[in-house]
Amino acid sequence: MPAKVGAVKINSISSSSIFNIGDVYSMNPESTAKTYAGGGSFNTGDGMHVNLQQSNTYVYDKDTIDQPTS
Repeated sequence: MPAKVGAVKINSISSSSIFNIGDVYSMNPESTAKTYAGGGSFNTGDGMHVNLQQSNTYVYDKDTIDQPTS
């Protein structure tokens, strides 16, 4: 059903977002990401104490494309 749209202000649109005005049948945002992190990287909390004497992150990835987006 058509609708009247007033003023629209867009502050930002990221790479995996969708902006639409009007009728839509289907919307499918897609994005891929690969994250490498060492020990203690994703710890959260108050008064956190992490002691990693020698922390190394070894990455061996022989694939060229892991998650293709088309």
